Amino acid sequence: MLKPARRITVSQAATEYRYLNNPGSFVGKWNNDKTPYLVEPMDELTSLEYGGVIFVGPARTGKSDMFFNYLAHTALTDPADMMLIHMTQNTARDWSQGDLAKVFRHSKDIGAEVAPGKHNVHDIRFRTGMRLLVKWPSITELSGKTIPRLWAMDYDRMEQDVDGEGNPFDLMRKRAQTFKRFGMAVAESSPGFEVSKPRWIARTPHEAPPTKGILELYNRGDRRRWQWGCQQCREKFEADFKDLVYPDSADIMERAEAVVLTCPHCGYPHPPSEKAELNGNGKWIKEGQLWLPDGTVTGKARRSDIASFWMKGTAAAFQDWSSLVLNYLQAMEAYEQTGDLGPLKKTITTDQGWPFTPPSVSAGRLPEELKDRAEDWGGSKDDPVVADGVRFLVACVDVQAGSKSAFVVQVHGISEGGDVAILDTFKIRKSDRVDENDPRQEHHLIDPAAYPEDWHLLVPLVIERTYPLADGSGRRMQIKMTVCDSGGKEGVTANAYAFWRWLRDHESGAGHHNRFHLVKGEPSKTAPRLRIGYPDSGRKDRNAGARGDVPVAFLNSTQLKDKAYAMLGRREGGGMIRFPVWAENWLYMQLTAEVRTAERWENPSKKRNEAWDLLYYCLGICLHHTIRIEQINWEKPPKWAAEWDLNDLVFGADAGTAFVVPSKPKFDLAKIAAQFA
Repeated sequence: MLKPARRITVSQAATEYRYLNNPGSFVGKWNNDKTPYLVEPMDELTSLEYGGVIFVGPARTGKSDMFFNYLAHTALTDPADMMLIHMTQNTARDWSQGDLAKVFRHSKDIGAEVAPGKHNVHDIRFRTGMRLLVKWPSITELSGKTIPRLWAMDYDRMEQDVDGEGNPFDLMRKRAQTFKRFGMAVAESSPGFEVSKPRWIARTPHEAPPTKGILELYNRGDRRRWQWGCQQCREKFEADFKDLVYPDSADIMERAEAVVLTCPHCGYPHPPSEKAELNGNGKWIKEGQLWLPDGTVTGKARRSDIASFWMKGTAAAFQDWSSLVLNYLQAMEAYEQTGDLGPLKKTITTDQGWPFTPPSVSAGRLPEELKDRAEDWGGSKDDPVVADGVRFLVACVDVQAGSKSAFVVQVHGISEGGDVAILDTFKIRKSDRVDENDPRQEHHLIDPAAYPEDWHLLVPLVIERTYPLADGSGRRMQIKMTVCDSGGKEGVTANAYAFWRWLRDHESGAGHHNRFHLVKGEPSKTAPRLRIGYPDSGRKDRNAGARGDVPVAFLNSTQLKDKAYAMLGRREGGGMIRFPVWAENWLYMQLTAEVRTAERWENPSKKRNEAWDLLYYCLGICLHHTIRIEQINWEKPPKWAAEWDLNDLVFGADAGTAFVVPSKPKFDLAKIAAQFA
């Protein structure tokens, strides 16, 4: 305890005290040559010029190991209390029992400094009297403690506003403030948050996009980037995923295996075998500096009390270029086929080291792009037909109340592989109610919020609607499922539920409740794509609009709109949206009315967007258990999704309606049950 601190850097302490035992990866003493880009960030941890260090990097860089090297330096050369902040209490415990215990076990010099006896996994004491606290982001843990050295691990996966008191990094710096230039707060992570302003333009070459989390902290610092020198022209550049070049082939593995990295200056193709040498000669360059081909660094560096570093996945020591390309191509394939952004986001953030911008945000879409793909499958606006290849129909209804009351209807045809054709669009404006004061006996406009009987029009005009097939045979196809929005103006929801009950209970409803479903959008990105709920199931008062007996399909609007956007971008079968040649311009304008922000889909110009909403309703209800489109075996489909000659929902021109009204039972089972009660 009385020894003066050794004059040794963290990177030097790592080579002296750290031993790794990772069979299949690396076994032996820490070697800075394996990850040369970690030397400078580690050595800044003991600098008196900075009170914070930020490291932004993808997976497989070794960035988490920097903490263990910092711990080795602290415990063996300059004892001081430390705190590590993990994502949650559970992950903190697991890390302490797993990764930390492994370091103590295999790095004998470090383990020998741990005080003998039993330890709390969240409070490890050392022979010198120093403590290592293993905590999680809560205001209890990040206040009321004075600690000189603090570390946030995987920063972007932890709570960013700790109990309303601010982000973890700023709270950490407050804990070390007493120690002034001897205090240090560190955060490391791969980017985890989406870009908040997708059309942002960098003001300086080293500026990171606007986003929350680790990159916001990086922008506060001196903004260092890891650069290489081209093996041919010697010009300096920051290697990025966009610099990876691979052949165009139907075989994804073949494309990934042939990858090279091209110099952005001369185009020289660096093979993967040169990556270690490129890293070995690499250098961190601050914003404002320029690394010249002769090796000199010029320019006035940006000044800050935070040393901030950002490196990309192409330089990660334990991530080869082939796997980077393979992960990206597989993720793009999944996105194009299903609209699922999960794999794409993961590979961009954790593999490439970039913040995520959804394709629907980064690449806008114009109405004319969709119109150019319109098809002539027969029929017209006034006489639409079922396009060739369509297996079943889904009708979607949007309820408009107020001065422009109407039922807005869009009918979709679903083909093998999940293609969706927009077959018909129309509005229902007039009710069956007649204006007795009008000598012309004009019908009133519908009012879905005030008149429950106006909903009954959906039976003949939508639910029982049929369409002729495009083959000219005279056969027609009926609608498999009709879905309708259940929200809107006060009164709409109650009448929507009442209509579903009428379909179920009244003879005129013809049992159509099995072919009619109410839907409601859920903007939460974490909600399931489709969830069946029974609203107000806990309400017992007889005046409740919903009694818990009406099923409502709650749809994750963000995920389903992401999928719709991806399908709108496809130009070949297997999950594309098709349009009839007779469609008017308003359809394409409505399908492109919304834009994707980092948080959700928005309609900034307040344009009409019913067609867009109805399209995602269609995609959502196709996940319902009565359809389950993702589980359909198109070689042996259910009969309602079979080819026209075998399809149960296709009937001849002289067969009349295909709907059969269920017959009433001969006995009133309710009365019989009451007699025995």
